[in-house]
Amino acid sequence: MSCARKPHKRTKSQEFVYQEQCENVAHENGKRIGLQGDPDLQFLLKGGDLIKVKSSSWRKTRYLRLNEDCKTVWQQTSKTFKRDSSFSLEDIDSVRHGRQTEGMQKYTDSSVEDRCFSIVFKGRQKNLDLIASSKEEATRWVTGLEKVINRMDNLNRQQNSEHWIYDCMRKADKNADNKMSLKELKHFLRQINIEVDDGYAESLFKQCDTSNSGTLEGYEIKQFYNLLTHRQEVDVIYEKYAHTNGQMSSSDLLNFLQKEQREPVSLDYAHKLINKFEVDEIAKVNQHMSKDGFLMYLNHEEGSIFNPDHKALYQDMRQPLNHYFISSSHNTYLMEDQLKGPSSIEAYIKALTKGCRCVELDCWDGESGEPVIYHGHTLTSKVLFKDVIKAIKEYAFKTSPYPVILSLENHCTVAQQKIMAHHLTSILGSALLTQPVGNNMPTTFPGPEEMKGRVLIKGKRLNKLDAAFNNNTTEDVESVSEEDEAAELKEDEQKPKGKISIKLAKELSDLVIYCKSVHFSTFENSKNNQAFYEMASFKESKAMNLAENSAKAFIHHNMDKLSRIYPAGSRTNSSNYNPVPVWNAGCQIVALNFQTPCKEMDLNQARFFPNGKSGYILKPEFMRDPDSQFDPVNLSVGPWLKKKILHIMIISAQQLPKINKDKQSSIVDPQVRVEIYGVPDDNASQQTHHIENNGFNPMWNTRFQFTVHVPDLALVRFVVEDHDVASHNDLVGLYTVPFTSIQNGYRHVPLLTKRGSLIPSAGLFVHVMILDAK
Repeated sequence: MSCARKPHKRTKSQEFVYQEQCENVAHENGKRIGLQGDPDLQFLLKGGDLIKVKSSSWRKTRYLRLNEDCKTVWQQTSKTFKRDSSFSLEDIDSVRHGRQTEGMQKYTDSSVEDRCFSIVFKGRQKNLDLIASSKEEATRWVTGLEKVINRMDNLNRQQNSEHWIYDCMRKADKNADNKMSLKELKHFLRQINIEVDDGYAESLFKQCDTSNSGTLEGYEIKQFYNLLTHRQEVDVIYEKYAHTNGQMSSSDLLNFLQKEQREPVSLDYAHKLINKFEVDEIAKVNQHMSKDGFLMYLNHEEGSIFNPDHKALYQDMRQPLNHYFISSSHNTYLMEDQLKGPSSIEAYIKALTKGCRCVELDCWDGESGEPVIYHGHTLTSKVLFKDVIKAIKEYAFKTSPYPVILSLENHCTVAQQKIMAHHLTSILGSALLTQPVGNNMPTTFPGPEEMKGRVLIKGKRLNKLDAAFNNNTTEDVESVSEEDEAAELKEDEQKPKGKISIKLAKELSDLVIYCKSVHFSTFENSKNNQAFYEMASFKESKAMNLAENSAKAFIHHNMDKLSRIYPAGSRTNSSNYNPVPVWNAGCQIVALNFQTPCKEMDLNQARFFPNGKSGYILKPEFMRDPDSQFDPVNLSVGPWLKKKILHIMIISAQQLPKINKDKQSSIVDPQVRVEIYGVPDDNASQQTHHIENNGFNPMWNTRFQFTVHVPDLALVRFVVEDHDVASHNDLVGLYTVPFTSIQNGYRHVPLLTKRGSLIPSAGLFVHVMILDAK
C-alpha cells in the first residue's frame, strides 16, 4: 500500500517513522507478489531520474519510482498547480526497450537506442517515452517493470482480492499509524464500495476491538478482514460436501467435482487440486481440502466459467484457411474517428498484439515519392507505408504465429505502387508469401499451420494465379477496377456511371496470391466464374441483407471462398456493426474498428479468446460440409441443432469497482444482465434486480433459463451495471464467453473493463447447468 506523499513538514523523528512504515509496506507487498528482497523490485522502489521526451524540443528530467503498493508508479511533475501523479501498472499495455514508438523514432537519434524505453498504455492514454542514463539502467527499468506486471497478472482472484483490500485499508489509515479508528473504518468501507449505516459499522468495530482500545490493530484488523471477506454462499457449498471431520477428503472433493461441476474426472485429479490449492500443510498431508483451499480453487482458472482446456491452442489448424473465422480490423491505422483522428503505427501494433490477423492499409501517394497511409479525403493524419510495414514485421507474430493478411486499399500511382512492392519484399523478406504453397497449382487454400509466420497480401491482381506456374506474363501496367470499399464510398457520394478503374503495377500485382480482390455480383456467378482465391468485400448493409435473406447460399459461398465484411462509410465515429449475423453466414474476415470499445468489440474479443488467442477459430463442421443444409435464419433438423437448456443462477459479486472514484460517498447499485448472441432464435436477455449501496459483496441468488438451439455459434455475455433511476446505467464490468467454452457448476466469472482489460479483484459468482433439451 502506498504511503501518502508528505502532507506537511515532518520532524526528523516523524520522518524516520514515516520512512520505516513505507519500507514495511513495500516489504509486505513485495512478499505478497512473491518478490520479497528481489533486486529488480528494490531498484524500482528506489527509482531514479529519467528524461521524458514529448517532442524534438521538449525534454525534461523526471523522477519515477514504484510506489510501496507495488501497483502504481509515482512520477514527478513540474506543473505549479498539478500534484505529482501516479499511474497504475494495470493500465500498462507493454514496456518496450529501444526506440519502439512513433515518438521515439521521430524525436530521438539512433545513437541513444539502447538507453531508450517506452511505457505503452492501454486505451488512448499517450505513451511515456523515456531515456535512461545508461543502457544498463534502461534494461533494469524494462526488466523490473515487466517482472512486477507479470507477477501481478499471475495473481489469482483470491490473491488480487487480498492485495486490493489491504491497499484500501492502508489508504483509509489517514495518519499512517497502522491502527484503524471507527472514522477510518467507515472511510474504508466507502472505499471498497459498500455503504452501511453507522450502527452496523459501530457493531462491527466493537466486535473486533477485543482490547477495548478504541482502535483496531494487529490481530484485530486481521479479524475484521476475515469478518468482512466471509463468503456465506461458499460456506453452504463447502459444508454440503465436507463430510470428513469438517473438511473435504479427496473423495468428498471428487464427489463435488462430479456432481456439481459435472466434470468426468478421477480421484487423481482431486489429489492434484488439493496439492495445488490447499494452504494448510496438515490438510494437504492428509489429502484433505480446507475451506480456504476450496476458496482458492474456486478463484483460480479451474474454478472459472471459461474452460481452461480452451485457453491454449486446441483446434485443428490444418484445415483450409477459409474454414476459419479470422480476427480482422478495419482502417487499422486509425486511433480514433474516421474524419479527423490521428493515424498511427501504434494502432497496428495494438491490433496485432491483440491477435488480429487481418489488418487494413489505405494507401495513397505521399510526398518525396513515399506512399502514405491515411483515410483519404479526410483530415486524419498520415503515416509512411514503409514505417507501417516495419511495425508489422516486428509485431505480426508476437501474439500468434499464424498468418497475417494485409488488406491493401490501393489509391497510389504506378510509380508509388512499385515502391510499395519494394518495401513489402525488402522489409518482410522471407515472411512475405510470394508463391503458392507447394509445387502445383492449388485448388484450395492451405491451412494456417502450413502458413505459420507468413504474411499474405490481399488486393487486385492482373492475371490468374496459375501464371505463377507458367510463362503467362502480363503487361507491366494494366487497368483494374478500384478496390470495392473505395469504389462503393464514391458511389454513395457521386453516383458515377460505370466502373472506376486504376492502373496497377505488375510488381504489386504479383504479390497477391491467395487473396485476389474481385467484385461480387451473385453467388451463382462466383460459383461458376471465380476461382477459390478470388474474394469479395461486402459493406455491412449488403452483407447483413445476404445473411438475412440468402444465408444458406452465403454459407456455401464461404465454404469455397473468403469473404470480407467492412463497416458502413457513414460510421464516421468509428462505431461498429454486430458481427454475429455475418459469422452465422460463415463470413471469415469480419472487419471491425478495433480502436472503439463497444459491445461489438467485446463479442469479437470473446469469439477469438479461445484457441490460444491465435486469431483463428475453426468454423463448425456444418459450416464446412458441402452437403450441409444449415440455415441460421430458418432452422431445420440437422447436426447443428443441439438444443440445450442453459440454467444460470447469479449468486453474488465481489469487489466491484467504484464508478465515480472522485466522489467518496458514491457507491454502486449493481444489477446483472445475461445476454445470449447467436442464431436469431437464440438471441435473448434477462436481468436481475438491483441492490442498493453494495458493490463489495452484493448477493442476488436469481435464476435464469435460456433455450439455445445452435450452441456452436452462441456467445453468453454477462453485463454488470450501476443502476440509475434518473439517467443511463453506467457499466461496471462485463465478460463474454463462447457457449462451447462454458464450464458447468459453481463458477467465478471474471469482469473486464469496456476496453477489454481485466479488473483484477472483481467478479461474479454463478451456478451453471447445461442440459440437453427434451
